[in-house]
Amino acid sequence: MDALEVLFTRRSIRQYTGEPVAEEDLKTILEAGMNAPSANNRQPWHFVVVDDRDKLNGIMAAHPYSKMLAQAPMALVVVADTATSSSYFQQDCAAAIENILLAARALGLGTVWLGVYPSEERVKGIASLFDIPAPYVPLAIIALGHPAEEKGRTQRWNDTKVHRNAW
Repeated sequence: MDALEVLFTRRSIRQYTGEPVAEEDLKTILEAGMNAPSANNRQPWHFVVVDDRDKLNGIMAAHPYSKMLAQAPMALVVVADTATSSSYFQQDCAAAIENILLAARALGLGTVWLGVYPSEERVKGIASLFDIPAPYVPLAIIALGHPAEEKGRTQRWNDTKVHRNAW
């Protein structure tokens, strides 16, 4: 699948087959995340790979929009190092997340991005579940697995969102 096809067909997948993700694919996906741009090349991201069913259930208890993890074989918790990074850690980690979503799509896998930060309740719940120490902050969770649904390309082009040289 070429890069533009990946971009235009990436969709949030909420139904999974439960089939495990190959370790080679997981490494490729994480490497894609680590190749994202970051301010001053600080690379503030850390990733918690979650394939333990009890931990996946714990995420579902802590995050109200994570019910798809009942089917997904794994999740990635994206954590920011707020002490050694610049004030751009949110943007840096968002770039890593998008790279992960696109790499997974290119490999025929499905994902959905679940926001954690800035919800204090979600941050505390996920940090507690995974023993994430301060100053590290869980920013997001990515459900990852083989899709049990196929969503077609959508048309999201909107001329009213494009401005040239001024608002």
